[in-house]
Amino acid sequence: MDFGFKLSPSSAVNLDTVDHRRFDRLAQLVPDALTCIGCGSCSATCTASAWTGMSVRKVLLGLQRGQDAEVDKMLSGCMLCGKCTMVCPRGINTRQLILTLCRLDKKGEMVR
Repeated sequence: MDFGFKLSPSSAVNLDTVDHRRFDRLAQLVPDALTCIGCGSCSATCTASAWTGMSVRKVLLGLQRGQDAEVDKMLSGCMLCGKCTMVCPRGINTRQLILTLCRLDKKGEMVR
């Protein structure tokens, strides 16, 4: 009997086996990465979010979960306009966070 739905593969992430070095390096250089509370204000104001799925919150979560491909895709969609920095209730300089991450990736200092 067909009920019109199917099971999707599990999206569970085993945090014990994830490589955290990329996030740890970012947090070492920009300690604000550790103060994000995941409220989503950055996503709500992001101009690029509607088209690219860019979200600082998702970038940080992706780094913590080892989802490098998704993080790289989101970073390429950031326009560095700074709106997310203006609305962050924790005062995180999100532009600096994103720029640091992109610069480290280009220099090859980020471990993948």
